[in-house]
Amino acid sequence: MTRVPRSHPRFASLLVRARLARASKNGLVVPEGLIAHGRAEAFDYLLGERTTPGARRAERMAARYIAGARWPVLSVNGNVAALAARQVAELARAWPSLKVEINLFHRTPQRVRAIAAALRREGVVEVLGLRPSVRIAGLPSDRGRVDARGIARADLCVIPLEDGDRAEALQRRGVRIVAIDLNPLSRTARVADVPVIDELSRALLRIAQELRPWRRRPPSAGSFPRFDAGGARQEALRTIRRRLNRRSLAAPPRGRGRSGPRRSRGTGRRSRRTP
Repeated sequence: MTRVPRSHPRFASLLVRARLARASKNGLVVPEGLIAHGRAEAFDYLLGERTTPGARRAERMAARYIAGARWPVLSVNGNVAALAARQVAELARAWPSLKVEINLFHRTPQRVRAIAAALRREGVVEVLGLRPSVRIAGLPSDRGRVDARGIARADLCVIPLEDGDRAEALQRRGVRIVAIDLNPLSRTARVADVPVIDELSRALLRIAQELRPWRRRPPSAGSFPRFDAGGARQEALRTIRRRLNRRSLAAPPRGRGRSGPRRSRGTGRRSRRTP
Protein backbone atom coordinates (compact mmCIF):
# COMPACT_ATOMS: atom_id res chain seq x y z
CA MET A 1 0.00 0.00 0.00
CA THR A 2 1.15 3.55 -0.73
CA ARG A 3 2.30 5.26 2.46
CA VAL A 4 -0.46 7.52 3.76
CA PRO A 5 0.53 10.50 5.94
CA ARG A 6 -1.21 10.80 9.31
CA SER A 7 -2.45 14.21 8.26
CA HIS A 8 -4.58 12.63 5.52
CA PRO A 9 -8.28 13.30 6.35
CA ARG A 10 -9.16 9.65 5.64
CA PHE A 11 -6.11 8.17 7.39
CA ALA A 12 -7.99 5.75 9.69
CA SER A 13 -10.32 4.65 6.91
CA LEU A 14 -7.43 3.94 4.55
CA LEU A 15 -5.65 1.87 7.20
CA VAL A 16 -8.77 -0.27 7.64
CA ARG A 17 -9.09 -0.72 3.88
CA ALA A 18 -5.45 -1.80 3.68
CA ARG A 19 -6.01 -4.31 6.50
CA LEU A 20 -9.00 -5.79 4.70
CA ALA A 21 -7.07 -5.97 1.43
CA ARG A 22 -4.31 -7.94 3.17
CA ALA A 23 -6.90 -10.17 4.81
CA SER A 24 -8.44 -10.82 1.40
CA LYS A 25 -5.08 -11.91 -0.01
CA ASN A 26 -4.56 -14.18 3.01
CA GLY A 27 -7.94 -15.84 2.54
CA LEU A 28 -9.48 -14.44 5.72
CA VAL A 29 -11.89 -12.16 3.85
CA VAL A 30 -13.69 -13.00 0.60
CA PRO A 31 -14.13 -10.37 -2.18
CA GLU A 32 -17.83 -10.12 -1.32
CA GLY A 33 -16.78 -9.04 2.17
CA LEU A 34 -14.93 -6.06 0.73
CA ILE A 35 -18.13 -4.91 -0.96
CA ALA A 36 -20.05 -5.29 2.30
CA HIS A 37 -17.46 -3.21 4.15
CA GLY A 38 -17.69 -0.42 1.58
CA ARG A 39 -21.44 -0.23 2.08
CA ALA A 40 -21.06 -0.08 5.86
CA GLU A 41 -18.35 2.56 5.64
CA ALA A 42 -20.69 4.77 3.62
CA PHE A 43 -23.28 4.64 6.42
CA ASP A 44 -20.61 5.39 9.03
CA TYR A 45 -19.62 8.46 7.00
CA LEU A 46 -23.26 9.60 6.89
CA LEU A 47 -23.56 9.11 10.66
CA GLY A 48 -20.50 11.25 11.30
CA GLU A 49 -18.04 8.42 12.05
CA ARG A 50 -18.86 8.56 15.75
CA THR A 51 -21.03 6.75 18.26
CA THR A 52 -24.34 8.59 18.44
CA PRO A 53 -26.36 8.93 21.68
CA GLY A 54 -28.89 6.42 20.32
CA ALA A 55 -26.11 3.90 19.63
CA ARG A 56 -24.82 4.35 23.18
CA ARG A 57 -28.25 3.51 24.57
CA ALA A 58 -28.41 0.43 22.35
CA GLU A 59 -24.94 -0.66 23.48
CA ARG A 60 -26.01 -0.38 27.11
CA MET A 61 -29.04 -2.55 26.38
CA ALA A 62 -26.92 -5.01 24.38
CA ALA A 63 -24.75 -5.49 27.46
CA ARG A 64 -27.89 -6.00 29.56
CA TYR A 65 -29.15 -8.66 27.12
CA ILE A 66 -25.83 -10.52 27.14
CA ALA A 67 -25.72 -10.40 30.94
CA GLY A 68 -29.29 -11.70 31.19
CA ALA A 69 -28.90 -14.53 28.68
CA ARG A 70 -28.55 -18.14 29.74
CA TRP A 71 -26.42 -19.03 26.70
CA PRO A 72 -25.14 -15.95 24.82
CA VAL A 73 -23.17 -16.45 21.61
CA LEU A 74 -21.19 -13.98 19.49
CA SER A 75 -21.06 -14.94 15.80
CA VAL A 76 -17.85 -14.17 13.88
CA ASN A 77 -17.24 -14.08 10.14
CA GLY A 78 -14.16 -13.14 8.11
CA ASN A 79 -14.79 -9.39 8.18
CA VAL A 80 -15.31 -9.43 11.95
CA ALA A 81 -12.05 -11.32 12.47
CA ALA A 82 -10.14 -8.98 10.16
CA LEU A 83 -11.62 -5.76 11.56
CA ALA A 84 -12.10 -6.49 15.25
CA ALA A 85 -10.49 -9.71 16.52
CA ARG A 86 -8.96 -7.80 19.44
CA GLN A 87 -12.31 -6.27 20.37
CA VAL A 88 -13.99 -9.69 20.15
CA ALA A 89 -11.41 -10.98 22.63
CA GLU A 90 -12.03 -8.03 24.96
CA LEU A 91 -15.77 -8.66 24.90
CA ALA A 92 -15.22 -12.37 25.65
CA ARG A 93 -13.00 -11.43 28.59
CA ALA A 94 -15.58 -8.95 29.87
CA TRP A 95 -18.22 -11.72 29.95
CA PRO A 96 -16.54 -15.16 30.12
CA SER A 97 -19.78 -17.11 29.56
CA LEU A 98 -20.16 -15.50 26.12
CA LYS A 99 -19.38 -18.12 23.46
CA VAL A 100 -17.52 -17.14 20.28
CA GLU A 101 -18.53 -19.10 17.17
CA ILE A 102 -17.33 -18.92 13.57
CA ASN A 103 -20.24 -18.83 11.13
CA LEU A 104 -19.65 -18.28 7.41
CA PHE A 105 -21.64 -17.93 4.21
CA HIS A 106 -18.53 -18.65 2.09
CA ARG A 107 -17.14 -21.53 4.12
CA THR A 108 -13.94 -23.44 3.42
CA PRO A 109 -11.70 -25.33 5.87
CA GLN A 110 -8.87 -22.88 5.09
CA ARG A 111 -10.98 -19.83 5.97
CA VAL A 112 -12.22 -21.43 9.18
CA ARG A 113 -8.64 -22.17 10.27
CA ALA A 114 -7.48 -18.65 9.37
CA ILE A 115 -10.30 -17.01 11.34
CA ALA A 116 -9.77 -19.27 14.35
CA ALA A 117 -6.04 -18.45 14.31
CA ALA A 118 -6.75 -14.69 14.14
CA LEU A 119 -9.10 -14.91 17.14
CA ARG A 120 -6.71 -17.05 19.20
CA ARG A 121 -3.81 -14.68 18.51
CA GLU A 122 -5.83 -11.93 20.21
CA GLY A 123 -6.68 -14.09 23.21
CA VAL A 124 -9.98 -15.85 22.48
CA VAL A 125 -9.53 -19.09 24.41
CA GLU A 126 -12.37 -21.21 23.00
CA VAL A 127 -13.49 -20.89 19.38
CA LEU A 128 -16.62 -22.80 18.35
CA GLY A 129 -17.90 -23.55 14.87
CA LEU A 130 -14.86 -25.41 13.59
CA ARG A 131 -16.96 -28.55 12.99
CA PRO A 132 -20.63 -27.56 12.96
CA SER A 133 -22.97 -30.47 13.57
CA VAL A 134 -26.45 -28.87 13.62
CA ARG A 135 -28.43 -27.16 10.88
CA ILE A 136 -30.84 -24.26 11.42
CA ALA A 137 -34.17 -25.05 9.76
CA GLY A 138 -35.06 -22.89 6.80
CA LEU A 139 -31.50 -21.70 6.16
CA PRO A 140 -30.02 -23.79 3.31
CA SER A 141 -26.70 -21.90 2.96
CA ASP A 142 -23.60 -22.70 5.00
CA ARG A 143 -24.81 -20.02 7.44
CA GLY A 144 -27.26 -22.68 8.59
CA ARG A 145 -24.49 -24.97 9.83
CA VAL A 146 -23.91 -24.22 13.52
CA ASP A 147 -22.18 -25.66 16.55
CA ALA A 148 -24.23 -27.75 18.99
CA ARG A 149 -22.38 -26.02 21.86
CA GLY A 150 -22.95 -22.54 20.47
CA ILE A 151 -25.60 -20.98 18.23
CA ALA A 152 -27.64 -24.21 18.18
CA ARG A 153 -28.50 -23.77 21.88
CA ALA A 154 -28.25 -19.97 22.19
CA ASP A 155 -31.04 -17.93 23.70
CA LEU A 156 -29.21 -14.76 22.57
CA CYS A 157 -27.04 -14.28 19.50
CA VAL A 158 -24.89 -11.22 18.81
CA ILE A 159 -24.71 -10.79 15.03
CA PRO A 160 -22.14 -8.24 13.87
CA LEU A 161 -22.53 -6.93 10.32
CA GLU A 162 -25.40 -7.59 7.92
CA ASP A 163 -26.89 -11.10 7.89
CA GLY A 164 -30.65 -10.86 7.39
CA ASP A 165 -31.39 -14.48 6.45
CA ARG A 166 -29.81 -15.93 9.58
CA ALA A 167 -31.24 -13.22 11.83
CA GLU A 168 -34.73 -14.09 10.59
CA ALA A 169 -34.13 -17.85 10.96
CA LEU A 170 -32.85 -17.44 14.52
CA GLN A 171 -35.75 -15.18 15.41
CA ARG A 172 -38.15 -17.92 14.27
CA ARG A 173 -36.40 -20.24 16.75
CA GLY A 174 -37.10 -17.77 19.56
CA VAL A 175 -33.52 -16.53 19.82
CA ARG A 176 -33.04 -12.90 20.90
CA ILE A 177 -30.92 -10.91 18.45
CA VAL A 178 -28.41 -8.14 19.14
CA ALA A 179 -27.27 -6.77 15.77
CA ILE A 180 -24.26 -4.53 15.18
CA ASP A 181 -25.00 -3.01 11.80
CA LEU A 182 -24.34 0.48 10.45
CA ASN A 183 -27.24 0.20 7.99
CA PRO A 184 -30.47 1.04 9.88
CA LEU A 185 -32.48 -0.11 6.85
CA SER A 186 -31.05 -3.65 6.65
CA ARG A 187 -33.09 -6.74 7.45
CA THR A 188 -30.65 -7.54 10.24
CA ALA A 189 -31.29 -4.21 11.96
CA ARG A 190 -35.05 -4.52 11.41
CA VAL A 191 -35.19 -8.07 12.83
CA ALA A 192 -32.98 -7.36 15.84
CA ASP A 193 -34.37 -6.96 19.34
CA VAL A 194 -31.48 -4.54 19.94
CA PRO A 195 -30.08 -2.93 16.77
CA VAL A 196 -26.74 -1.25 17.52
CA ILE A 197 -26.21 1.26 14.69
CA ASP A 198 -22.49 1.80 15.17
CA GLU A 199 -19.12 0.83 13.74
CA LEU A 200 -18.09 -2.67 14.78
CA SER A 201 -14.92 -2.06 16.80
CA ARG A 202 -16.42 0.93 18.62
CA ALA A 203 -19.58 -1.03 19.45
CA LEU A 204 -17.77 -4.12 20.76
CA LEU A 205 -15.56 -2.06 23.06
CA ARG A 206 -18.48 -0.05 24.46
CA ILE A 207 -20.55 -3.20 25.06
CA ALA A 208 -17.56 -4.73 26.87
CA GLN A 209 -17.31 -1.62 29.07
CA GLU A 210 -21.03 -1.71 29.81
CA LEU A 211 -20.83 -5.39 30.79
CA ARG A 212 -18.29 -5.02 33.58
CA PRO A 213 -20.71 -3.59 36.18
CA TRP A 214 -23.09 -6.51 35.54
CA ARG A 215 -20.42 -8.97 36.67
CA ARG A 216 -20.87 -7.74 40.26
CA ARG A 217 -24.66 -8.01 40.17
CA PRO A 218 -25.91 -10.06 37.18
CA PRO A 219 -29.59 -9.82 36.24
CA SER A 220 -32.00 -12.73 36.40
CA ALA A 221 -31.15 -15.43 33.85
CA GLY A 222 -33.37 -15.34 30.78
CA SER A 223 -34.62 -11.80 31.40
CA PHE A 224 -34.72 -9.43 28.44
CA PRO A 225 -36.34 -6.02 29.02
CA ARG A 226 -38.13 -4.47 26.08
CA PHE A 227 -36.07 -2.12 23.92
CA ASP A 228 -37.46 0.38 21.42
CA ALA A 229 -35.71 -1.09 18.37
CA GLY A 230 -37.79 0.95 15.92
CA GLY A 231 -36.93 4.13 17.77
CA ALA A 232 -33.21 3.30 17.61
CA ARG A 233 -33.38 2.82 13.84
CA GLN A 234 -35.41 6.01 13.37
CA GLU A 235 -32.93 8.00 15.45
CA ALA A 236 -30.09 6.85 13.21
CA LEU A 237 -32.06 7.88 10.13
CA ARG A 238 -32.79 11.30 11.67
CA THR A 239 -29.08 11.75 12.33
CA ILE A 240 -28.30 10.98 8.70
CA ARG A 241 -31.06 13.34 7.52
CA ARG A 242 -29.80 16.21 9.72
CA ARG A 243 -26.24 15.80 8.52
CA LEU A 244 -27.32 15.72 4.87
CA ASN A 245 -29.46 18.83 5.36
CA ARG A 246 -26.58 20.71 6.99
CA ARG A 247 -24.28 19.74 4.17
CA SER A 248 -26.75 20.77 1.50
CA LEU A 249 -27.37 24.16 3.16
CA ALA A 250 -23.70 24.93 3.71
CA ALA A 251 -22.42 27.76 1.49
CA PRO A 252 -20.04 26.62 -1.27
CA PRO A 253 -16.42 27.80 -1.10
CA ARG A 254 -15.88 31.33 -2.43
CA GLY A 255 -15.35 31.37 -6.16
CA ARG A 256 -16.48 27.79 -6.64
CA GLY A 257 -19.78 26.00 -6.91
CA ARG A 258 -21.70 29.09 -8.04
CA SER A 259 -23.91 28.75 -11.06
CA GLY A 260 -25.83 31.15 -13.24
CA PRO A 261 -24.86 34.55 -14.67
CA ARG A 262 -22.96 37.06 -12.58
CA ARG A 263 -24.56 40.32 -11.55
CA SER A 264 -22.78 43.63 -11.24
CA ARG A 265 -22.80 45.00 -7.70
CA GLY A 266 -25.42 47.56 -6.80
CA THR A 267 -27.27 47.61 -10.15
CA GLY A 268 -29.15 44.35 -10.04
CA ARG A 269 -28.31 43.95 -13.77
CA ARG A 270 -26.38 41.12 -15.34
CA SER A 271 -22.82 42.01 -16.14
CA ARG A 272 -21.60 41.54 -19.65
CA ARG A 273 -18.88 39.00 -20.17
CA THR A 274 -15.90 39.93 -22.28
CA PRO A 275 -15.53 37.46 -25.13
